[in-house]
Amino acid sequence: MNILVIGLGLIGGSICKALSDKTNHTVWGYDKNKHVLEQALNLGCITSVANENDFCKADMVIVCLHPVATRSFMESYIPKLKSGCILFDVCGIKGQMVSDITELALKHSVHYVGTHPMAGKEFSGFNYSDKDLFNGANFIVTPIKDTDTNALNKVIKLAKEIGFGHIINTDPYEHDKIIAYTSQLAHIVSSAYVKSPTLEKEKGFTGGSFQDMTRIATLNEDMWTSLFLLNKENLLFEIDTLIQNLKLYYDIISKNNSDKLRDLLRDGRILKEKNLQNTL
Repeated sequence: MNILVIGLGLIGGSICKALSDKTNHTVWGYDKNKHVLEQALNLGCITSVANENDFCKADMVIVCLHPVATRSFMESYIPKLKSGCILFDVCGIKGQMVSDITELALKHSVHYVGTHPMAGKEFSGFNYSDKDLFNGANFIVTPIKDTDTNALNKVIKLAKEIGFGHIINTDPYEHDKIIAYTSQLAHIVSSAYVKSPTLEKEKGFTGGSFQDMTRIATLNEDMWTSLFLLNKENLLFEIDTLIQNLKLYYDIISKNNSDKLRDLLRDGRILKEKNLQNTL
């Protein structure tokens, strides 16, 4: 297939590198940053640099942009794609967008599939992209009743070809609810955690737990601002739940109540142990 990748940041660049290394597909790249395109071309992870006139020739288009830009791109360019083209995005928010874009795509005989690759790094940009980023990772698909089954299967096949280990099929709205907890809340917590004045004194006093808690604080603020606000209701629910739980710990510690503190810690341990058993 002729595969066009829109946006060669961390995810888009990694997709290009994985495709060129692990498949025989022809890979075209499109990005507003000409230097990035030159890098990708010189590294051999794209066959050629695409322009807008090439969009209509692509068999598959993968949109790897920030949330608002993703929707804007698809709304603008779906009418210019060829009949039968498969289109999917890697945006971390799905919800209503999946229905809206599916409906628009069908009007132009384009087959859209909503996806979310559960892979990444604490740093963004093409320089951090990696052909092995997706090895063994989860690949979420969010089909609805109007999603073309053949297109869905081709997207899943491609995901497996570039290294994804598990395919997760879910409803777009359920995706947004769960991702608010498993991904977005974690980034909020990490960002808030490093705002302690004690951060300036941490050198020499840190171990794995500190690194685990703070690694993703080096997030891309533009992308995550969009993701948080587009999933506001789900995220606020998770933040509120966390605040209530933290308050329990605060109150019990302030009262020096060792029995209740031990109970809280035990309950958390048991929940995580059960969670680990479910993932085996």
